[in-house]
Amino acid sequence: MSTPLSRRRFNQLAAFTALAGGALPRSARAAEGKVATLPDLPYAFDALAPAIDAQTMEIHHDKHHAGYVAKLNDALAADSELAARSLDDLMAAISGIADGKLKTAVRNNGGGHWNHTFFWETMAPAAKSGQPGDKLAKAIDSAFGSMDEFKTTFGEAAGSRFGSGWAWLIAKDGKLAVVSTPNQDNPRMTGIVEPDELGTPILGIDVWEHAYYLKYQNRRADYVTAWWNIVNWDTATQRYEAAMG
Repeated sequence: MSTPLSRRRFNQLAAFTALAGGALPRSARAAEGKVATLPDLPYAFDALAPAIDAQTMEIHHDKHHAGYVAKLNDALAADSELAARSLDDLMAAISGIADGKLKTAVRNNGGGHWNHTFFWETMAPAAKSGQPGDKLAKAIDSAFGSMDEFKTTFGEAAGSRFGSGWAWLIAKDGKLAVVSTPNQDNPRMTGIVEPDELGTPILGIDVWEHAYYLKYQNRRADYVTAWWNIVNWDTATQRYEAAMG
């Protein structure tokens, strides 16, 4: 049985929500004239239970992700050239933004939008999560020795990320690697993340506290372990095969 959420912890989570931009009504998700829009989840809020509970999914999507989208749109309103870029291209363009305030806003909120969109698609209900395809499975064995060793390496990256951030499985130079990035950085951010963190993301897990604290409190490792039951291996395999050409 999980420990009841303390008032202090509830207030902290509320603060995280405020930093992420707060809630947006569903009707505002695809507001006319906005460059970035909040994608619908590809499943119901409770579909990933018991690995991730419905309340966490609703807050995470409708408040945190929505907040990144709203703040990204506010930032892009000041630069029509950036606003014309795809979200993927925007990630690679961040290092070239001369205005420091705009650069930070796009990095944090564009990264938050890209990362969360990727994250939702990385997961599926346990009954549909499947197994990695043959090519991806062989690549994992080649890079890490076995699936169990890969999960250990990935779990260490997720668990050792100080504060908030992400752990990723990436494809780079024909090989797989596990990396970790802080805050809302991701391996698509050329010139922002370290060179050894750059690559094509195959899997990514959010280890910000708002992603797991309601259910797991400080037990991040338990969240990561449970997360393996809802990894969408079909999507991961498709990403890997596309990255390999």
